[in-house]
Amino acid sequence: MTDHTLPSGVADALERGLSAMGLEAALAPPLLTYLTLLDRWNRTYNLTAIRDPLEMVTRHLLDSLAMQPYLEVGTLADLGTGPGLPGIPLAIARPQLQVTLVESNGKKARFMREAVRQLGLGNARVAESRAEALAEPAAYDHLTARAMDTLAGIIRVGGHLLRPGGRLLAMKGVYPHDEIAQLPAGWSVDKVVPLSVPGLTGERHLVVVTGP
Repeated sequence: MTDHTLPSGVADALERGLSAMGLEAALAPPLLTYLTLLDRWNRTYNLTAIRDPLEMVTRHLLDSLAMQPYLEVGTLADLGTGPGLPGIPLAIARPQLQVTLVESNGKKARFMREAVRQLGLGNARVAESRAEALAEPAAYDHLTARAMDTLAGIIRVGGHLLRPGGRLLAMKGVYPHDEIAQLPAGWSVDKVVPLSVPGLTGERHLVVVTGP
């Protein structure tokens, strides 16, 4: 491990957030290990524009975990995951979920491989690739992308990865009326779920899209 430590109050904020979301307190230690590693690497490699670990708790960890009620088992490809968001928090919270972290940026992929190793996440793997170049057709039950593109854009680059009848779970801010209207033929919205993220202001929605 490292002697790098998080500022005071970060652990308490995470534990309060987990409790507010109905999640087990046992998730806090591995999430804090991930956050400590992310904060340390971010000082050198600029993995995320958010620099304050307390802000990372809300905007990275808790925001990522807001979709976990809709993902329990199966396979998930997290497209354009950056430093592993939402994929690594989801892999921690859902050990029966097999998560592939898809990221073309080399320094972010290196960070994720180290995070997966330190956390002992046997249910997570890193695919250092652009989503459209990942040659794993119809291999996944679920796709997700937290801040990657429009719904149609996500489908364009990653739709080939989804098994027939699989689901795209996309994190959005306000209700994305225009994006839904521009879905490709054969893709349909299953539901749009308002999400509540402790400490996060503004709207948050999970859009669940079913593939052909």
